[in-house]
Amino acid sequence: MRMSRILAITSAVALMAGNAIAQEETLKIGALVTLSGAGASWGQGMLRAAELAAEDVNENGGLEVGGTNYKVEVIPYDDSYKANEAVTAANRLVFEEKVKYIIGTVGSAPILAIQPITEENGVITMTLGFTAQALSPEKPYTFRPNPTTAEVAQPQIDWIVANQGIKTVGALFPKDETGEAIAEDVAAAYSAAGAELAAVEFFERDRVDFIPLLTRIVAQGVDAIELDGNSPVTAGQIVQQARDIGFEGVIVRTGGPATQEIVNVAGNAATEGMFVHSAFDPGVEKAAAYEARYVETYGETMNGFSPFFYDGTKMLFAAMQEAGTVEDTEAVKTALEGLTDYEGVLGTMNWTGEEPYGIAHQLDSPFYIARVEDGAEVIVARCTTTGCE
Repeated sequence: MRMSRILAITSAVALMAGNAIAQEETLKIGALVTLSGAGASWGQGMLRAAELAAEDVNENGGLEVGGTNYKVEVIPYDDSYKANEAVTAANRLVFEEKVKYIIGTVGSAPILAIQPITEENGVITMTLGFTAQALSPEKPYTFRPNPTTAEVAQPQIDWIVANQGIKTVGALFPKDETGEAIAEDVAAAYSAAGAELAAVEFFERDRVDFIPLLTRIVAQGVDAIELDGNSPVTAGQIVQQARDIGFEGVIVRTGGPATQEIVNVAGNAATEGMFVHSAFDPGVEKAAAYEARYVETYGETMNGFSPFFYDGTKMLFAAMQEAGTVEDTEAVKTALEGLTDYEGVLGTMNWTGEEPYGIAHQLDSPFYIARVEDGAEVIVARCTTTGCE
């Protein structure tokens, strides 16, 4: 009798353990980002954001969704900032790894290239790609958790033109979908602010010698050089070479946080006095804590896009919990669209974009203008999409 009771208890415990194990599953999140080449710092920041968000839930027993705990596994793929590489990676993630969620891509051409795959198969993507074509009612599974030039350029350029007395501007842009879209946005913003984008040069992304292009731009007597649209390494090379040929005017970067990487390439002297777009205020406790955690975890400086994708990944997790499913991405998409006043490390965030894109899948968050002093950002203006003060 006693032995039977022991066997019964043992069987019950084994059954309970079996049920517990059965309810612990793995949730795969793809990170289709640029990990090599000029855009690698952006991609690393995005990948690590997803890893840190996954670490948060995994350390607490997993992501609880609909009564099941999921261990989150981040699966990275490098697209080398190339559309064809992104398509290959997307096919592997969707059809071999069976992922339903992708953090990425970094570039505009890659996101446009993979959308026929992700949209057709209901895969939710969180892209950095700046192109306006990335978001539309026909692409309901694509979200953008970071502001683009279209959102931040005008208020920053208004402030810089007014405060620096800028009349003419020169710029170099990559000769691709991203560069062409940003060139158009920036030209319109300077025109609206009362200045002119008077000298523009386009180049292939693997170019490293910008002196001939800069010489033509500087010869036109421009007051400022705009860096928006360039990867961190490329922007640093442009700054260094512009100063090398004697340009003493204002250097501006109104989009794409990359200050530390630019300083690393160009040096403190060349970058002194630059005006740059800044993604977050280090005086905000949660933002500072995220940056400190990033540096401690990876032993490297943090790219400014990383907090956006940390918040974006956490919002994705919250949407899964709200929907009560990880399998039904239509339900998760609807829950994600319904998140309002989300408190992330960057502040209070909401989805916008209905007017320009036809769908509210563009995240709105505070941003800043900083002046580079001795290699570090010093915030000089706080901004929203309506203006900077």
